[in-house]
Amino acid sequence: MLDFRLDEEQKMLSDTIHRFAEERVRKVFRHADEDGKIPADVIKAGWEIGVLPSFIPETYGGFGEPSAVTAAIAYEQFAYGDLAAALNILAPSAVAMAVLRAGTEAQKEAHLPLFCEDKLPKIAAALTEPSILYDPFDLKTTATPDGDEVILHGVKSVVPLADQADTFLVYVNEGGRTQAYFIPAGTPGLTIGERDKLMGIRALPTFKLHLDNVSVPAENRLGGADGINFSTLLNYSRVAMGALAVGMARAGYEYARDYAKQRVQFGEPIAHRQSIAFMLAEMAIDIDGARMMVWEAAWMLDQGQEATQAVTVMKHYVDEMVMTVADRALQTLGGYGYIREYPVELWFRNARGFATFDGLASA
Repeated sequence: MLDFRLDEEQKMLSDTIHRFAEERVRKVFRHADEDGKIPADVIKAGWEIGVLPSFIPETYGGFGEPSAVTAAIAYEQFAYGDLAAALNILAPSAVAMAVLRAGTEAQKEAHLPLFCEDKLPKIAAALTEPSILYDPFDLKTTATPDGDEVILHGVKSVVPLADQADTFLVYVNEGGRTQAYFIPAGTPGLTIGERDKLMGIRALPTFKLHLDNVSVPAENRLGGADGINFSTLLNYSRVAMGALAVGMARAGYEYARDYAKQRVQFGEPIAHRQSIAFMLAEMAIDIDGARMMVWEAAWMLDQGQEATQAVTVMKHYVDEMVMTVADRALQTLGGYGYIREYPVELWFRNARGFATFDGLASA
């Protein structure tokens, strides 16, 4: 029997992040979207909550064990504050959790302590590609063996914080399988393009990454000679993104609900009208349903069960849900919803990206 009651530590973590989201992030996120960056002190405060180190064992400098369910609870609260801020704080998880779950012992010892320090590690994951037919299981970026070296060639897109990174974990197509390689910044043939001009998450700096016959040692492959089970890593990433979508959808719903209660037309709050009340009710139902799907998929992963089908169904539902809820939040505000003075248009723009946000974080 599944039991999703939060234990004491999960409740404390959820409450802590929620306070951070309300007291720090909500005060700056709208201006951050306009300015194109989140204040450094806000990111620092979010990192210092210590969510990622709490998923890394003491052996590697952390103080806990990985839990996809606990990660989903925490990530929802981060995104409730702002999606771009959440992705900025959680971007290192895309590398850390991949190393923890698939790396060799030497790779864990070399990389995991970096994620337990006071400052965000300067490391970035690169999965997505700028292709209409982008498929994470059929990447166009290739890895070709060349003796003790491997030659990487291709283009990656939407790589968060790439301009600050000292190391990249780049996913490639190697002999028909998706693998990943560590590439130090400054390696010949590796260049960072101009910052992406995205419709949403505009406060998160993302970039294209160009690999022009980049040569790295074969031992830089994540997982060593055995490589990785990419499907499993992608499942954890999609659970993380699902939790973030639930958090952002909840933010939009609660704003629309409160607005409808306060907005008076023809002598009564618009929330009294069935068309608005029913729409708000459907938003709440959809969000709760999505959360349960995310938590169930996360629980299956924590139990070591095969979760690909559950994760795939969850992703399809959540991607639709977050877009629908954002659209209905905008409709609730009427014409005001389309004005940048109000945050619902920001949530609407952010929601549209979830279908393409693979690999930006991991549970």
